[in-house]
Amino acid sequence: MSIPVEIDQLADALAGRGAGYLLTADGHGRVKAVSVEPTLADGVLHCPPSRGSARNLEAQPAATLLFPPTEPRGHTLLVDGTATAGDDGITFTPASAVLHRPADHGDGAPVT
Repeated sequence: MSIPVEIDQLADALAGRGAGYLLTADGHGRVKAVSVEPTLADGVLHCPPSRGSARNLEAQPAATLLFPPTEPRGHTLLVDGTATAGDDGITFTPASAVLHRPADHGDGAPVT
């Protein structure tokens, strides 16, 4: 089950989520995940610096931010976009976002 999130509503979707993961890939497709707690300002997300992520972004600027569910069987927030790295951190420009969970989690029953 996927629910699209408009980019202008991203601040609401991020509220209360805390840390997530910045996913980047190197030139060979190997994915790197780093924990981040980005701030949103003027439509872009600002993440702390990461040398490994910066190297990956030089080869491939496409990236994803993943925020796990805040409750069991809740929605994961996935934000796709492009990012650049600088001395002061990583600037992530979102292109699309979605709240996602498996359809069978919609019943609210706890995972057993």
